[in-house]
Amino acid sequence: MGTTDRADRFYRDQLLDHLNERMREFVGRQEMFFLATADGSGECDSSFRAGPPGFVRVLDERTLIYPEYRGNGVLASLGNLSENPRLGILFVDFLRDRIGLHVNGRAWVVPDEEMRVRHPDLPVDPIPGRRAQLWVAVEVEEAYIHCAKHIPHLQKVPRQERGDRAWGTDDVKRKGGDFFGAAAEAAERAPYRRREETPQASAEPASTRPRIPDPSSFQEEAERVLALVQQRAPADPGDFRGWFG
Repeated sequence: MGTTDRADRFYRDQLLDHLNERMREFVGRQEMFFLATADGSGECDSSFRAGPPGFVRVLDERTLIYPEYRGNGVLASLGNLSENPRLGILFVDFLRDRIGLHVNGRAWVVPDEEMRVRHPDLPVDPIPGRRAQLWVAVEVEEAYIHCAKHIPHLQKVPRQERGDRAWGTDDVKRKGGDFFGAAAEAAERAPYRRREETPQASAEPASTRPRIPDPSSFQEEAERVLALVQQRAPADPGDFRGWFG
């Protein structure tokens, strides 16, 4: 898309294979992150993790750990990691610095009792639903900034206005109930199966559906699209060297 020079400069200036001091401080005060995993076949999943400030712990410049709390029992992320240990983490500070940090690497799981033997200074959370069932350790391979320009600035709502979070609860209403109405429709539909397991012709006319290129021709299609984009690609606007630099 006409951004090769910008990309080369970004890799040169911003991409690290470790967490530098400012990154470690940043991670240590975050209360949430977004998690990306994929199974052995490349099927992707994204998830969300949250906890008190410091729930993600940086052990050293190349290792961080985060707890897995009691959830819905699906264990989609852990299931993916059991087949494919690579993951991507995105920390976003919406409240103070309005900046993000990507951390990519390899993961392995450690039982809570074993992690506490290795790191006896780990705190025991007083809230039962916020106690680690196990820990995911991440070997950092890439760390780099997510720029501020599209990150909204949010503010915390006072506790008396929002109420307490129901960490670890099985109460259906406190978990969100059937917010999207999927359960209400369950009796009217067949059990879920992956699309490739049940090939069916779409009822939608082929002429109105987006054209999805066959994987074998993806490169050819990508080059066609990029050639069109390059015709309107803007000039490189500046030389900002980065927030974590």
